[in-house]
Amino acid sequence: MKSDIEIARETPLKPIRDIAQGLGISEEVMEPYGRYIAKLPLSLIDEEKISKSRLILVTAITPTKAGIGKTTVSVGLSLGMNRIGKKTVVALREPSLGPCFGMKGGAAGGGYAQVLPMDKINLHFTGDFHAITSAHNMIAALLDNYIYQHQAEGFAMREVLWKRVLDVNDRNLRYIVTGLGAKTNGVTGESGFDITPASEIMAILCLAKDEDDLRRRIENILLGTTIDGKPFTVKDLGVAGAICVLLRDAIKPNLVQTTEGTPAIVHGGPFANIAHGCNSALATRMAMSLAPYVITEAGFGADLGAEKFYDIKCRKSGLQPALTVLVATTQGLKMHGGVPVEAIKEPNMEGLKEGVKNLDRHIRNLQGFGQTVVVCFNRFATDTDEEIAFCREHCAELGIGFAVNNAFNEGGAGAEELARLVADTIEQNPSEPLRYAYADEDSIEAKAQAVVQKVYGGKGVTFTPGARKMLQKIEELGLTHYPICIAKTQFSFSADQKAYGVPEGFNIAIRDVVINRGSEFIVLIAGEILRMPGLPKVPQAEKIDIVNGEIEGLS
Repeated sequence: MKSDIEIARETPLKPIRDIAQGLGISEEVMEPYGRYIAKLPLSLIDEEKISKSRLILVTAITPTKAGIGKTTVSVGLSLGMNRIGKKTVVALREPSLGPCFGMKGGAAGGGYAQVLPMDKINLHFTGDFHAITSAHNMIAALLDNYIYQHQAEGFAMREVLWKRVLDVNDRNLRYIVTGLGAKTNGVTGESGFDITPASEIMAILCLAKDEDDLRRRIENILLGTTIDGKPFTVKDLGVAGAICVLLRDAIKPNLVQTTEGTPAIVHGGPFANIAHGCNSALATRMAMSLAPYVITEAGFGADLGAEKFYDIKCRKSGLQPALTVLVATTQGLKMHGGVPVEAIKEPNMEGLKEGVKNLDRHIRNLQGFGQTVVVCFNRFATDTDEEIAFCREHCAELGIGFAVNNAFNEGGAGAEELARLVADTIEQNPSEPLRYAYADEDSIEAKAQAVVQKVYGGKGVTFTPGARKMLQKIEELGLTHYPICIAKTQFSFSADQKAYGVPEGFNIAIRDVVINRGSEFIVLIAGEILRMPGLPKVPQAEKIDIVNGEIEGLS
């Protein structure tokens, strides 16, 4: 089969004005970024239309390092829905350059189920990530300058919480010292870099309701504590307006298309293992204003992406999914059934039968949120008919709808079974109102305990002395009503990335707590998870090149 980039290059694209017109958007309203990409104004968001649209969430079982294929399924499902006469828009996150040039590759789908132009989406796109990076680092520079310029007046910071960000995987930047050398180089201090998808500016952009809410949230960003113990914010710096200027275009969602001309809105890109893992609420709401069915995804496994989608994004935006699609693969199930990773492409019914326990826990978890669940079996060339039949029968025994997705190879035609299942299930058995894992009024510790026990299947949660100190600060600031965002490995329900399957009886150790007063959630950092990833021994960058004027190696 042809590579993703070859398929993308050979697929004829419609002018973006045609895609927009199909949604009822006039050419005068959109802002073209070339022939095939456009920014859309927030004025297109219509609350009445949103109330009538059906939102479909795509999530997955605990993934392998190659992923489970949620984006491919999301795009494929949108193709299949349109093929059966259900007008649909797919709303996705923007890819990060970190994994694109690192281990996992791009995030624009795959095969004949992609969003296009794939190369531009995976690379610089409309510059949203660069704008977020610049806005975040501008705050850091302005804060350092404020400290430097006002030190003669006795101003000093007891603690600086604001780091810097960069959209690359660079382990050397995790912990750094700034301001070395002459006194004119600034005040010496410890700092570090996170990856841009972990930036609070990213989270703010993805949760803001409009431009005014964006400004309010930016003003509220907690930068640290002054020498006399007072919180110091962006509002105290007096630069929120300047930061909003940098984000003026980035806040507008991006319109592109799929391999079959289905409209796609791609906007925002927080990771689900270190952030809240969902595309922007603005993009989702805009998509729901434009189509009766909207498909969106949440990052990594359902214990991370789906939980945060419900407990953070839906809680804050009022969105209510009509249905959740849980994606599974035989390779993922066999890995969770004890089959060595290097052998998961080989037939192994015993491993598969053991591995479905991981699928079952995710199903129970999603149902615990009040969701109607269907299982999508994302088919690979190495899958056997016997394996597929077993998975179908297993889901039938649970009373769960099951469909095979082959959109990677066949485009929309390979997703029609899934599309019909989704459409029929929504009509016959839509989800109940969301039941969150915890209440707003619960303490941060109680919220963490609830997620660990109800979602991860663990016994409890512990906090290091440093983390407990931050919990005390949260209480002093009156922020205990914020939802939590647990940053942990995506490869296990636990914080141990090698504990596959359905581990039980474990504790989650919280080693650090980050107060996101602008995005209005608390990040709890569990285990060894890092907010600035490193590159693997053989990064994807070694495969990417320009050959005869064409980009090769993107996936």
